[in-house]
Amino acid sequence: MVDNKRINALIDREEIRALRLLYSRLLDSDQAERMGEVFTEDAEVKVTVGSMKGLAEIKESLKNAYRTFDTKKRAHFPFVHAVTNHEITLIDENKASGSCYLLDFVTDRDQSQHPFLLLGHYVDQYIRVNGEWRISHSELDVVWPEQSL
Repeated sequence: MVDNKRINALIDREEIRALRLLYSRLLDSDQAERMGEVFTEDAEVKVTVGSMKGLAEIKESLKNAYRTFDTKKRAHFPFVHAVTNHEITLIDENKASGSCYLLDFVTDRDQSQHPFLLLGHYVDQYIRVNGEWRISHSELDVVWPEQSL
C-alpha cells in the first residue's frame, strides 16, 4: 500500500533542502537578483553582513557581500558556501522549520592560509507560497571564529 503522506513529506523535505543549495549557488556565483527563488517577499535574514528585511534588501545586501569578498576582482566564486547536516521538521502542509551547518570557504587567500571564513549553523523557517517552498526567516549562528552578528 502506498503511503502518500510519507511520500509527500519526503518530497517536501527534498524541496526545502534544495533551497539551501540554491541559495549557496546563487550567492557564490553573483546571482543575488534571483533570491526570490529562495526567500519570501517579506523574509528576514540575519547573517554576518547584518540583518535584512524583505526581498529587495536581501538581494542588495548579498550582492554587496559578493563585491566585498571579491577582493581579487575575479568575479568568480570569492567564497564557497557548503551546507550539510540539514534537518527539517514539517509543521503542517505549508510550514516547516529546519537547521543546517555552514562551511564557508574563502578563495582569495594564499594556499598557506586557512581557507575557512567561518563555520556556522543556520536556523530557518519555511513556508509554502503558491505551491513552492521558500525561506521566510533565517538566522546564522557563527560558531567559529567567535564573533557576534
